[in-house]
Amino acid sequence: MSYVDDLAEEIRRLVPHDLLPDGDSASLFRTYAVLALAKGDRVSLEDVHDAWAAWMTQENPDHWSLRPLTELPPEVQRSDQPYVDAIRAVARDRGIGR
Repeated sequence: MSYVDDLAEEIRRLVPHDLLPDGDSASLFRTYAVLALAKGDRVSLEDVHDAWAAWMTQENPDHWSLRPLTELPPEVQRSDQPYVDAIRAVARDRGIGR
């Protein structure tokens, strides 16, 4: 397992199970790991949404949420917060981005 996969798995473990996407989301969580490495605990809601959008473009290019975060309803915007929290927690735990 690579260091990126290791970070991805740590992030996945911190996301509530009922919020995890169906199917194979390994590439999504690898992207979240890259966000942790690049931005550390400064990762934003918009960063996480953009990473999700890149992944979803391949999974379901017609998904209704494939638009900039600011164009989505507030409750949809907030749905990315658990992922932001998980990425930030892993980054802080690992001392990334300080």
